[in-house]
Amino acid sequence: MSSLRLAAALLAASTLLGLPGMSAAQTAAAPQSPPLPGKTIGKPQQPQIVPSMIVLNARGAKLAGQKLVLEGIAPNAIVFADRPVRSAGHALTRHLLEEWSSAAPDSFAKDPPNATVSVLNKAKGEVVDAVMVLKAPKLEGDRLTFDVDVIEGNLAGGDGAVSVFLDIINLPIARRTSHRAAWYAGAQ
Repeated sequence: MSSLRLAAALLAASTLLGLPGMSAAQTAAAPQSPPLPGKTIGKPQQPQIVPSMIVLNARGAKLAGQKLVLEGIAPNAIVFADRPVRSAGHALTRHLLEEWSSAAPDSFAKDPPNATVSVLNKAKGEVVDAVMVLKAPKLEGDRLTFDVDVIEGNLAGGDGAVSVFLDIINLPIARRTSHRAAWYAGAQ
């Protein structure tokens, strides 16, 4: 008898006789040993806070009293850090607006950011600026409205594209938005 036939015959016999260890029937899973510790590749580093800026872009802006209305707001905000890190990325605008949630102790609701709002004057090819505190954002479609306290400047004559430069914030670690942002380059 060949070795293959002998193995098949032994398997069939053990199955018919119900011999443990020799049968093909299912048995309880053997206990597994604990996993081995993970292997570290490279030099582990503590995550670091990178001071970053946020830029919101829109088609236009209007300042009426204590309200700033951004029309045609981009669905994503630009996030960037300067030297020595030089990282940049994107965060969804709706995620950024979660920073104003009053649930967190470090929220913009409790300590609203300052921002410079720069709007193009199409006819003159110039930019008009206003510095303001941004509070209580409301996003409806592609219209974003803030309650504001104007610190200086105005947007009179601004009828073109707008960029809103928010104060330095601690990204990518300290803010909720940073955990969802897409970063390029990175901390060194």
